[in-house]
Amino acid sequence: MSKPIVLTVDDDPSVSRAVARDLRRRYAEDYRIVRADSGAEALESLQEIRLRGDRVAVLLADYRMPTMNGIEFLEQAMDLFPRARRALLTAYADTDAAIEAINLVDVDYYLLKPWEPPEEKLYPVVDQMLETWAAAGDPEVESTRIIGHRWSAQAHEVRDFLARNGMPYHWYTVEEAEGRKLLEAAGATEDDVPVLLTAGGDVLLNPSLSEVADKIGLSTSPSEDFYDLVIVGGGPAGLGAAVYGASEGLRTVLVESSATGGQAGQSSRIENYLGFPDGVSGGQLTDRARRQASRLGAELLTARKVVGLECHGPKRVLTLDDGRRVAAHAVLLATGVSYRRLNAEGADEMVGRGVFYGSAATEADACANEHVVIVGGANSAGQAAMFFSRQASKVTLAVRGPDLERSMSHYLIQQIRANDRIEVRTCTEVSACEGDGHLQKIVLRDSVSGATEDVECGHLFVFIGAAPMTDWLPDDLARDASGFLLTGTDLMDSGNRPEGWAPNRDPYHLETSIPGVFVAGDVRSASVKRVASAVGEGAMAVTLVHQYLAHP
Repeated sequence: MSKPIVLTVDDDPSVSRAVARDLRRRYAEDYRIVRADSGAEALESLQEIRLRGDRVAVLLADYRMPTMNGIEFLEQAMDLFPRARRALLTAYADTDAAIEAINLVDVDYYLLKPWEPPEEKLYPVVDQMLETWAAAGDPEVESTRIIGHRWSAQAHEVRDFLARNGMPYHWYTVEEAEGRKLLEAAGATEDDVPVLLTAGGDVLLNPSLSEVADKIGLSTSPSEDFYDLVIVGGGPAGLGAAVYGASEGLRTVLVESSATGGQAGQSSRIENYLGFPDGVSGGQLTDRARRQASRLGAELLTARKVVGLECHGPKRVLTLDDGRRVAAHAVLLATGVSYRRLNAEGADEMVGRGVFYGSAATEADACANEHVVIVGGANSAGQAAMFFSRQASKVTLAVRGPDLERSMSHYLIQQIRANDRIEVRTCTEVSACEGDGHLQKIVLRDSVSGATEDVECGHLFVFIGAAPMTDWLPDDLARDASGFLLTGTDLMDSGNRPEGWAPNRDPYHLETSIPGVFVAGDVRSASVKRVASAVGEGAMAVTLVHQYLAHP
């Protein structure tokens, strides 16, 4: 059983470190001490803790924090961990506010700063909160358990799938005694891993993602054979279309091959999305959109891949990877893009064993006090660098170009430059990945001088380029030279409609060369690669679908 957590949040880094230091001095043997520098960061940490099925015993929050004060943070934290004991850190001038918080928001205590000596002013209060929490009881979250090898690509895939779909789980390695005991109890051996034990007692040996989805209650098969709109892809564009399609009365189903959110769902922090002044993690944004779409009546299928598209008169027919076919009046392609593979010797053999595509937040704990290397120069890479810098001893951002300004937002560049744990290396490429069974070393190459350097590294996260996921589509669906889908006026050659175009009208703005098949988000040629743009295109596509249904 993992240690319960004591979380402290203070916007003053020196105070935050001091609180954590004093807490570790007394409680580290029985509790894990986690600290955050803002309410938003602390809520994000609590979301991750809840996903892992861990318990939170005590929350300590500074009262005076910009944007989100301590009372506001504790109110939101109560929704995630209602049994955790709560205390405010306040200055003497704020004691009235602290007393009011105790009366109105169910805060247990307040602590005056400074708390020196902690033996008199800090520990007695924390001791009392921990005793109260332990006496009330707070059982571990009933969750799925996964047993596998530490450096197993298959186990990582299952863990990442559960985390991205918001499903709590516990992770055990076969290298530890508890993992071996669970294997024996399940009647399995190391040859069967990864092994998944559901909360209901089912045992899955080396399962596929669709098998995992079925067992944990995610929908994998459509409930109907015909819809008004089928959306392929569950990123921001697809989720935006699902929300608007369902809310406007269209029978809507969304099909996602892995987990909703796409690349944006893996972003550790999005700070320039309208309406979230404190920023929002991709996982939080995705979870809200997913619940919103479901509440409005959209059907969401997970771990189901679309492998074919055909046209039969007015019907658009999609073939799923299990052989089932689903038809609709209209189709929206929102498949997004995938990260390009790292062209480095040995990289392919290390995927899931130290080399990861995307942020792989499930690896955050394993990166504590380690050197982490991020490859890429766009926003997703910058967000990952900031995320891993919280726990890693050092983060190296390897950028192929000469600077960050060409591809990264200004606010993110400023944050990276102010972070003394992040090293930016421009004109740098990874030429090799080495290790015995898992990543242990990489070779960095300076593209200007040609000089190489061996760097010890156990975790490499790749965010390079964008390859459209369009290989499964029919050949007569028009693409640009890079494989992105052409739409609207881009299909018109000198004012002429596409070859074979039957309707007596021009293609609608987001419509492809096949009438009734629309595109939104990153997979569309010349699209703006931003979350807000993708959501907007998803909403616009639904309006165009209505026009198509009225005038096909």
